[in-house]
Amino acid sequence: MKKIILPLLLILLIPVFFNIFFIEILKLKTFDLTVKKQEPSGNFVILNITEKNVTDRGGYPFPRQDYADIHVELLNKGALGVGWVFSFSEKDRFNGDEKFSKALALSPSILAMFENNSGNFPKTSGTVYLGDGIPQSIKSKGVVENISILKQNANQGIAIAPTDIDNLVRRIPLLVQTPDGFVSAFGTEVLKSLTGAKTYIIKSNQNGIEEITVQGLPPVKTDRLGRKWISWVDTPQTNLDEMEVFGKFVFIGVTANGVMPQIATPVGLLEPHKIQAALSESLLIQNSPYIPDWSKLAETTILVISCLAIWFVLFYLGITTGILFTSVIFFATAISGFFLIQKGLLVDVTWSLISQFIVAAVAFYLRFREQFKLRLQIKKQFEHYLDPKQVKRLQDNPSLLKLGGETRTATFLFTDVRGFTAMSEKLKPEDVTYIMNKVLTAQQKAVQNHGGMVDKYIGDAMMAIFNAPLDLKDHAKASVDCALEIIENIKELATELQLERLPKIAIGIGINTGPAAIGNMGSETRFDYTAIGDAVNVAARLESATKERKVDLLISETTESLCGYNLKELEPVSVKGKVFPLKIYTYE
Repeated sequence: MKKIILPLLLILLIPVFFNIFFIEILKLKTFDLTVKKQEPSGNFVILNITEKNVTDRGGYPFPRQDYADIHVELLNKGALGVGWVFSFSEKDRFNGDEKFSKALALSPSILAMFENNSGNFPKTSGTVYLGDGIPQSIKSKGVVENISILKQNANQGIAIAPTDIDNLVRRIPLLVQTPDGFVSAFGTEVLKSLTGAKTYIIKSNQNGIEEITVQGLPPVKTDRLGRKWISWVDTPQTNLDEMEVFGKFVFIGVTANGVMPQIATPVGLLEPHKIQAALSESLLIQNSPYIPDWSKLAETTILVISCLAIWFVLFYLGITTGILFTSVIFFATAISGFFLIQKGLLVDVTWSLISQFIVAAVAFYLRFREQFKLRLQIKKQFEHYLDPKQVKRLQDNPSLLKLGGETRTATFLFTDVRGFTAMSEKLKPEDVTYIMNKVLTAQQKAVQNHGGMVDKYIGDAMMAIFNAPLDLKDHAKASVDCALEIIENIKELATELQLERLPKIAIGIGINTGPAAIGNMGSETRFDYTAIGDAVNVAARLESATKERKVDLLISETTESLCGYNLKELEPVSVKGKVFPLKIYTYE
C-alpha cells in the first residue's frame, strides 16, 4: 500500500505544473465564483452610444465634428477626461479632424489602438526596470494607430483583451511588449494621463514581472507576464442623452448592434470600452486579486500534505476515523482557499480538493479490499477450528486478532490416540480414515463447546489453544472441562466402534498454561495461526507422559493453580528440556 501513494501523488501533481485543459478551466471557474465582489472606485463612468443614438444621428460612424461636440459637452458637464475606445485610422470625410483634435486638447484624452498583426508598432512608453534584465510580457504583433492630427493632442493605449484557455477575458496586460519596448494598455494609459506620469516602473524577479507602478499610484501586483486579474465592478453607465459624468473620467464606446465586437467575460459579453474601464477600476482597488509567485508552491504543499495525511489516517487509524478526518481536511482546504481568494491571493485549491477525494477513494478501496481479504483469511483459517460465532466476531473486529504475532498467556491442550500407529497397520485405509474422522470430530466439538480453538491436527494428535485468538476468561478451567468432555466422548466412541467390530480406542491429554508467541507463522506464501514456546512444548510432553503414568489426563502446576478444581497430585515427571521435574496433576 505504501508503494502506491508516491506514484499517485506524482500523477496528481501533473495538473499543478502543466495546464491540463479541463483542470485549468475548473480552476478559472472557481476563481470566477469566489473572487470577492468589489465596489467601483467612483472615478470612472461608462458612456454608451446606443442603438437609439446611432439611429437619431443617421447611422455610424458619426462625423468627427459630432465627436468634437460630444467631447466638449462632456467637459462642460464636469468630466475629468475622456477615453475614446475607437480607432480613428482614416481621415474624416467631413473634414472634422482638426476640430476634434482641438477638443481632445482640452482635457486628458486617450484614443484606442486595436491589434491587426500588421507589424506596425506605436511609440513606446518611458519605462524603468527594477530587477535583472528586461522582463517579458504579452507581445504585440502590430496595431492600427490613429491619424497624426489626433495623436498630437491625445495619448494612445492598446485596447487589448487576450482570452484564457476557455476563451474568456480575465487577465489584461498592463503593458504590451513591442520590439522597441513597452506600450500601455488603454486602461493603464488612462491612469497615466490622469496622474501626469511620464514613465512606468516594472519590478521583476527570476519568475518574471512582479508588479507595475504608474507614478503617483501604489504598485499593482501582476502575474509574471504583467497581466492584471480584472475585478468586474459595476462601473456607473450613462448615455448621450443623460451625460451624468461630473467628476469622472469617461470611457466612450458603442453598444449599438453590429458596430463593436462583444467579448466574452465571466460576467457576460462586453464591449471593449467596458473591459478597459474594468481594467482601470482594477488598478485602483486595494487587495485586487492576483496570482502570487508562490502560488505553485502553496498549491503543491497543500495537495501533498493533505493527501498524505488522508492516506495515513485511512490506513492506520481506521475507516471511520479516516472518513471524519478526510471531511475535516476537505472543508479546511476549501475554507482556506476561499479565504485566500477573498484576500486577493489567487491560490487554487480546487485540484487539491479533487486530489483529496481521489486519494481518499483509492485508500478506502484498498483498505476495503484489505479488510475483505482479511475477513476471508480469518474465515479460511478459523472456520474449522472455532465456533462460527467466534469466527464472525473476529471478522467484524479483526483488531481482536493480532495476525502479526503477539506474546500472551494461554492454555495449551494436546491429545493423542493410544496405539493408533500399530492399529492403523492392521486396518484397511478406509477404516483408519473412518475412525480418525470420528475421533477428531469428537475432540473438535468439545474444544468449540468450551471456547477454545483447534490449532492443528498432526496425524492422530490434536493441539488446541484456549485464550487465543479471542480472549477467554478462565481459560485454564475451560481447558480442563474440555479435556473431561473429550475423554467422555472418546469412551462413548470406543463403545460404538466395538459394536462395529472395530478396535477399541483410548486417548491421552496434556494441558499446560503459560506465555507463548501466538500469531501467523510460516513463509510469505504459506502460513498458519499457531503458537510456539516453552509452554506449548510442556503441554506436548505431558501428553506423552500420560502413557507412562497410565492416566488419560495430565495437568501442569500452572494450570492447576488457575482452574479452580481439586485435582490429584501425582509424582513429579521429568520432561525433555527441563532441569527439574514438573509437578503434575490429574482429575479424579
